[in-house]
Amino acid sequence: MTVLTAVMIAGILGILGLIWHRYSNAQAPLPEVIALPDGTRAMAYTQGTDWYAVVTAADEILIFDRATGKLRRTIDLKAE
Repeated sequence: MTVLTAVMIAGILGILGLIWHRYSNAQAPLPEVIALPDGTRAMAYTQGTDWYAVVTAADEILIFDRATGKLRRTIDLKAE
């Protein structure tokens, strides 16, 4: 019975440690508004440590700088 109690306590502490670790390494928040070029419609979104990307309905990926919000790169996904 004592061993089971010790294992349960260790398990709960482990889970709490994992939750704390996950949320203590949170990334910087995104801007409230992402300015897309005129006529662009967003279909999907993803982010990295210092960038975020928007996949458009025109099969392009627009990569923005997280700090400045400026467009870094455009990748065309259309098959040639």
